[in-house]
Amino acid sequence: MSKAVNHLKKCDPVLCAIIQRVGPCRMEFGVPEFASLAEAIVYQQLNGKAAVTIFNRLVALAGDPLTPEGILKLSDEQLRSVGLSKQKSSYLKDLAAKTAAGLLDFSRLHELADEEVIQHLTQVKGIGVWTAHMFLMFSLRRPNVLPTGDYGVQVAIRKHYKKRKLPKPKDMEKIAKAWEPYRSVACWYMWRSLDIKTL
Repeated sequence: MSKAVNHLKKCDPVLCAIIQRVGPCRMEFGVPEFASLAEAIVYQQLNGKAAVTIFNRLVALAGDPLTPEGILKLSDEQLRSVGLSKQKSSYLKDLAAKTAAGLLDFSRLHELADEEVIQHLTQVKGIGVWTAHMFLMFSLRRPNVLPTGDYGVQVAIRKHYKKRKLPKPKDMEKIAKAWEPYRSVACWYMWRSLDIKTL
């Protein structure tokens, strides 16, 4: 990690100042498996506390660790009883069914290039590019992911790079060019920079 941080400090003075304020990089990683992706679906568009509560209720009902079989044995009513919307319940069922059928193969993901992982994951209903990016960064530990659709990264770039409005993907790519091959670490710093009061 220190190699990535040193590279980012040297390549971008704006990011260097952020790194000095935020301190050491403490990215936390999950395991690239079914349960991590199911958790990502539960967490979509929810604040942290609500998502944790719903996810814990789901695990209590379906079994720990979460498995495709555990999800598939639950009725729609049971999924709704833990606080999942009809839509999210259908996403989880689709994920479980595709995994059980072998269409989604978690054991192969580490062999695939980033773009192939995105294609593989987005065949599941409710998993878009943003969720695939988060999985690449925090489960597969890919070092060079730039989630151009992430609102937090957009806000941080607008703020620190003095943009008048939220940057478009091509503008983000241009700024992030210098961050390669550690764009994931740079994005972690972008998120953290929003949590820290700056003058």
